[in-house]
Amino acid sequence: MANYTGPKVRLSRRVGAPIADSPKHTSKRALIPNGMHGYRGRRLRDYGIRLNEKQKLRYHYNILERQFRRYIEMASAAPGNTGEVLMSLLERRVDNLVRRAGFARTIWAARQMVSHGHVLVNGRKHDKASAILKVGDVVSLKPKIQKLAREAMEGLAGHEVPGWLEVNPSELTARVSAMPTTDQIPFDVNTNLIVEFYR
Repeated sequence: MANYTGPKVRLSRRVGAPIADSPKHTSKRALIPNGMHGYRGRRLRDYGIRLNEKQKLRYHYNILERQFRRYIEMASAAPGNTGEVLMSLLERRVDNLVRRAGFARTIWAARQMVSHGHVLVNGRKHDKASAILKVGDVVSLKPKIQKLAREAMEGLAGHEVPGWLEVNPSELTARVSAMPTTDQIPFDVNTNLIVEFYR
């Protein structure tokens, strides 16, 4: 599957919000619009505001447009608030769980860890980053990658694990203990605008 491999900070600058928790993305300089003086003469209309919100979410979870549309369709078909269901689906992706647990610093590192076959789901090798986990599923790491994961956890000092996850740092395992809710997601996005964008 195709994937964006270009400069990542450029994505944060494009949407005007940090799409990763690393200092590169959260610094003031990273959020200045592109261009020598940071072009700010253009005001977004309604369409542009909704598009920007949608792109922000796509970049945060490292998903291409076609796949993102599938998530929107799944969320629309499910009972409940479409925006909340969408966020729950995206949060329970395997690559995102690896990031939220602190085993990888960024979503790109987490996806690489999964696609290279270093992640086990319920004791079985799992290399599909987009698989959606259920409550009770346990994610663990192969011994070969554990040193790297521990280094990532040390580098993420102060990292808060969301309430829907139970992480065991000594064994490097993470269990989905509940369905994630919008207040447990450490990323600010207006899902109503995203749902409106696709209507």
